[in-house]
Amino acid sequence: MANDRYVSPLSERYASREMQYIFSPDMKFSTWRRLWVALAETEKELGLPITEEQIEELRAHITDINYEDARAREKVVRHDVMSHVYAYGLQCPTAKGIIHLGATSCYVGDNTDIIIMREALRLVRRKLLNVLAGLARFADEYKALPTLGFTHFQPAQPTTVGKRATLWMQEFLLDLEEIDHVLGSLKLLGSKGTTGTQASFLELFEGDLDKVDALDPMIAEKMGFDACFAVSGQTYPRKLDTIVLNALGGIAQSAMKMATDIRLLQHLKEVEEPFEKTQIGSSAMAYKRNPMRSERICSLSRYVMIDVLNPAVTAGTQWFERTLDDSANKRLSVAEGFLAIDGVLDLCINVTDGLRVYPKVIEKRLRSELPFMATENIMMDAVKAGGDRQELHERIRTLSMQAGRRVKEEGLDNNLLELIAADPAFNLSLEDLEASMDPARYIGCAPHQVERFLSDVIAPILEANREALGMEAQINV
Repeated sequence: MANDRYVSPLSERYASREMQYIFSPDMKFSTWRRLWVALAETEKELGLPITEEQIEELRAHITDINYEDARAREKVVRHDVMSHVYAYGLQCPTAKGIIHLGATSCYVGDNTDIIIMREALRLVRRKLLNVLAGLARFADEYKALPTLGFTHFQPAQPTTVGKRATLWMQEFLLDLEEIDHVLGSLKLLGSKGTTGTQASFLELFEGDLDKVDALDPMIAEKMGFDACFAVSGQTYPRKLDTIVLNALGGIAQSAMKMATDIRLLQHLKEVEEPFEKTQIGSSAMAYKRNPMRSERICSLSRYVMIDVLNPAVTAGTQWFERTLDDSANKRLSVAEGFLAIDGVLDLCINVTDGLRVYPKVIEKRLRSELPFMATENIMMDAVKAGGDRQELHERIRTLSMQAGRRVKEEGLDNNLLELIAADPAFNLSLEDLEASMDPARYIGCAPHQVERFLSDVIAPILEANREALGMEAQINV
């Protein structure tokens, strides 16, 4: 590691080796060479004078890239694609005359970008599935554990710990559906020429439009795609980058939502993210157990959400058939968006796999608020015992305000049940009231909803993708 120059935290701390490889020079330039092979094969099949010997020579040097030759040449010609054409030609002297025949730089540059984004999206998809699998286990385990619900972060009707986890899952499920949609609609640029007119190929094929028309579909098939864009300028539509990063931004939103909830729950001491035995929470306060992983999820997610603006502005400012102000921005925004969301998903896998729940704390908080939540049921019981609903409603409102002041102003326990029991209008004993305080009475259909969601929605997805499950995330703390 070089200690005298900047090193990106995305590669040193956050992104996995697998995602880093996808955006590595080896992946990029070997894909360039695969595209050059596909072009030569297709041109040969369409009748150009290219030999099998030349193609075999090209195939033999797809991965053993002579970087030093390319770097030295680029210092002279100041053009990355032509530098690699030259370097490839040094290794393939028989074929050097037909490398990149008829193509422009975007043939290798843009098609490679799309191929790389496809591979990166596939990795993101696998990790999303593992997040869902971890949350499914958690939701199932705690589907019936009552917990205080919150609206506006104010106490509300009880739910269950597992039901709350399904809310996180629902958002990640939307992200998975979006990733699948993007993957299913990706197209290659193909080989369109300098302004998208394929003029060079019309020349190469001596005016044979049928051969020009056949070129893109044949290249697409060789590279594992269903189709190429029907029309383009020199580049693929830069809106594609926006579509892809929007999908990553959606994952960032879901992850931040979950991580924020976990941070708040850890503050309440109800749920806690994994914490290593020797981990230090604070350099000054030795007792602290900070939600570092969830905080990092929020931090990186914020970066991804803002990064989505980069391709959006780039797409809107491309002039006519192309301009080059996209290039430097794309190198950063697309790659780093993927590297950052990769780090987010690894953290999500790690956190969801090791969440700790503290039922006693959860129960204590729920019971402290439950008398307020139970007032509707108490009022109904009192009506059954002969009371007047309108009068009881006013009495409960008054007594609730009185109990609330006692909690807030005096720091004492909630005594609403005692106040109700002492009021003859209710005709209910303290024992009657306490018997109605079973939290399970107030969680509605939550356990059933969890079971249905897991069995009807999540289980079929996980079963269909079981080969993608079982990932473990290594976190650099």
